[in-house]
Amino acid sequence: MSLRVYNTLSQKKEPFEPVRPGKVGIYVCGPTVYKPPHMGHMVGPVIFDTIKRYLTLKGYEVTLVVNVTDVDDKIIKEAADTGQTPQKVAERCTGLYMDCLKSLGIDTIDRFPKASEHIGDMVQIIEKLMQRGHAYASGGDVWFDVMSDKDYGKLAHRSTEEQESGNRTLEGGGKRHPADFALWKSAKPGEPTWPSPWGPGRPGWHIECSAMSIKYLGETFDIHGGGDDLKFPHHENELAQSECCTGKTFAKYWLHNGLTRVKTKAASGEWKMEKQSKSIGNVVDAKQFIDEQGADLMRYLLLSTHYRRPIDFSDDVIASTKKGLAVFPRLFERVEAIAGGKLADNTPDMDQLSTAITETDLTAFAKAVIAQKAKFLEMMDDDFNTAGAIAAMHDLAGEINSFIEARHVEQEKAPALVSAATAATSTLRKLGVVLGLFRVGVAAPKAAAKDDLSEKLMQLLIKLRQQARKEKNFAIADGIRNGLTEIGVTLEDRADGTIWRKA
Repeated sequence: MSLRVYNTLSQKKEPFEPVRPGKVGIYVCGPTVYKPPHMGHMVGPVIFDTIKRYLTLKGYEVTLVVNVTDVDDKIIKEAADTGQTPQKVAERCTGLYMDCLKSLGIDTIDRFPKASEHIGDMVQIIEKLMQRGHAYASGGDVWFDVMSDKDYGKLAHRSTEEQESGNRTLEGGGKRHPADFALWKSAKPGEPTWPSPWGPGRPGWHIECSAMSIKYLGETFDIHGGGDDLKFPHHENELAQSECCTGKTFAKYWLHNGLTRVKTKAASGEWKMEKQSKSIGNVVDAKQFIDEQGADLMRYLLLSTHYRRPIDFSDDVIASTKKGLAVFPRLFERVEAIAGGKLADNTPDMDQLSTAITETDLTAFAKAVIAQKAKFLEMMDDDFNTAGAIAAMHDLAGEINSFIEARHVEQEKAPALVSAATAATSTLRKLGVVLGLFRVGVAAPKAAAKDDLSEKLMQLLIKLRQQARKEKNFAIADGIRNGLTEIGVTLEDRADGTIWRKA
């Protein structure tokens, strides 16, 4: 199956064919850095980091650009409210954002252009728009003339009459049409300004992304991504001004991810899922979540839903996510105990081993493993369906566990059986790495670390429980297990011994 992606512009899935064979350019709208990052700010980076990993696996040379909006009304307001300069607000929040990406192992982004460093590029685009009759100046402001663009509204699939102002806040007078949006805003007291042919001022929100994407990816590139809430007005306006400036297709495919929703108590007392928003006050701090739950849990949670659907957060969702994710480290620990060593990036997988076990009693198992890998790839080829890919990984984990049980691999540890189990598990882990999971160096939950004293105390309790069971004192044995369960510790009895983990 060849890769197909859902294009917001056409409202259907289309075969993926890059503008330049073998090369892919992706631009994703990053954060407006006026507050510490919340979970919603991590959705785009996780999704498009995964998309780049998969496209790279398929042999493409991918350039991924994620911008930082550090010139904006919200930053100016936050600076005024806190007594800081806009630059200080932006620098601090950008640093927090980058720290979260690092903790999540998001290291595939090639450029993080800042709006403040590309003002000259924005001015050049505005000048071209004015020369071509798509923009006009009024009192130091410059506006995009939506009536000059016959295709305006084609991304949001609305007519011009249905559109509202493309600005985040109400603008002053001087506009010819209510839907005209600001390309350049004249200087106001206390705001950062830059020189321009129309007087000192600063750029509008939308022109920033046009300038940065065109500079680093060209006038026409492959994928433009961002949250569903950016479809209108931001992406609609970005598309219009870019194509009116260049006369060329701006982005070939538009991919919009669903928004995060948090279980919130309404004024009526009822609980409901609402969009995560600072104005509502239901934001989930990204750094706190990573510190408490770990990077893999965040990624697994965000990727367990198809990227175009909303992502829900609640205690029940997090508990279910933990349960689903725990299947994989348990299996890795089990196989590593059997093999007597850690799984590494260069551990042979089933593709490498399958030829050696052809026409043996392990052939059926090898085929089952490769079939689940094919299912994973099929899901990813279907509009990057990470939820379906994770389901295939669970099926593969089930195949491996069943094989270990049926062939008594833990007890017998026959070399051929151990090699097969290890190769299958290596295949599973490598599929996880495509999703950014199971990578060395990503943040683990701080509370889950097993210090030396904890390990020694747990081994003592496990030994006491084993002794109690040996003496048929099941009341004490069950009491130890149940007591540990109550404080969040799970014991798992295996053929090669008992292990423990935080529940």
